[in-house]
Parts: sequence; structure tokens; C-alpha cells
Amino acid sequence: MKIVVAIKQVPERDAQVRIDAAGQWIEEAGLQFSPNEPDAYALEEALQLKERSAAADDEVVVVSAGPERVGAAIRDALAKGADRGIQIVCDDLGARDALGVARLLAAAIEPENPDLILTGLQSEDLGLGQTGVILAELLGLPHATLILHVEKTGTGVTAKRELEEGWFQTIELPTPAVLTIQSGGNRLRYATLMGIKRARTKEVRRLTAAELGVDSAPVLVLERVALPRKQKSTQILAGTAKEAAAALVEKLRFEAGVL
Repeated sequence: MKIVVAIKQVPERDAQVRIDAAGQWIEEAGLQFSPNEPDAYALEEALQLKERSAAADDEVVVVSAGPERVGAAIRDALAKGADRGIQIVCDDLGARDALGVARLLAAAIEPENPDLILTGLQSEDLGLGQTGVILAELLGLPHATLILHVEKTGTGVTAKRELEEGWFQTIELPTPAVLTIQSGGNRLRYATLMGIKRARTKEVRRLTAAELGVDSAPVLVLERVALPRKQKSTQILAGTAKEAAAALVEKLRFEAGVL
């Protein structure tokens, strides 16, 4: 089984971000970047599938798009056990919408003819949760989202999905297929010293958007981003306990919108 895992590099969770001069994205200069955590769960699921199968021709391939720094995320995946990588060198990834990114990934993945494509449920920077689903549509493959666990069968795979309110669903899909993986389904592994050494000798194929024939014209344009406002306020609700409770309910319902 050949499994392709799409990964993304995002700013560190505790990074102090600033809006860039254009007001359309964050200022990336000086930021530290790391692999997107939901994608790390997709990689872990792929590695465990390979380990359970133990077939000689099983392979895990990671693919990522972005500037030169994305190579570090690919090397991290190789150090954890992926067999090879594909880097789509693209300096304008931030200007591409989910459809544009999915087109890049589809163009790089399609020649691989994989049995299974895994992505994280969403990215930690934008959180759109669309790229994996659009990728499946572009490739004309069945897909499922919110996957916690995958098992290979004789005709395809079975997948455990997380539903609302603690419910789960087990579904069967033929392969090839695309699955978006929910965080928390597995315990993430760390790269070992031996894995880091081996990663240096593993193949990373470099492609460009021009070579893939994918233009950068977005369908969806991000007009403006802003940091959330920090504000504190205290209101004293006068009257009896019953009157204060009624006033609180009104505020929660009509001002906070949580009831």
C-alpha cells in the first residue's frame, strides 16, 4: 500500500504574531515554524498502517507546499519514518486559497497513484478544514472526514469517524480514497537520533508550481485580518436575586448570544 500524507508548516503555537503592512496576513519574518499538528496525526496514522501491514512494498510519502523552509517539515516527517518526500516550492502559498493549494497537491500526488491519501482535518493557522475535501474532489476519489482510526481490508479500508456528542461511526471505503484525520486518535511519536540520520539520505523530490502547471489566481481572496480585541468589563446586576438572574439570562441570550 502506498500512502501519501499532505502536511503543512505553520507558525509555532506560542508565537507572537503581528499583522503585515498590507493587513492581509501575519508578518512571517522572525517567526518560528513547525509541522501542523493535525497533519502530524495523519502522518502517525499512515506510519501505523504501514507497520501493521509489514508488506515489503508499503510506502509512506509526504508532500508539502510552501517556501524553502517547508523542507524542515518534510525532513521531520522522514525522521519519524516516512520513506520519501515531495516538496512543492511555492513562495506565494499565502496568496492561494484552499482550492489553489488543493490544486497544487493534486497535481503532485496524481502521478504517484497512491492507494490512500491522508491529511490533517484542518490547519492551525487558517483552520478552514477544506483542503483535504477539495483534494478528493479534484482527484475524483471517495473521501471521509473526522477520522480517528484506519484499518486496511481486502477491498479497501474501514475508518472510525468521530460524530457529535461522543458518538462514533465506522465506515467502509474502497481505495484509492482521501481521509482527513482528527487530532487525538493516536499518540504522536518523536523522531529518534537514528531516524534523523536516516532522513538525510532519503529522497526529497522538488517541484514548482510552474512545472505542475498550476496558476495562482485565487477564487477566494482574503481581504483583511486583524488581531482579536482584548477587553474586560464588569457589570453589576441590581435588584433581588430573581431579578438579577432574569437580567443575566437576557444578557446571555441577546448580548452574548450563548443561549
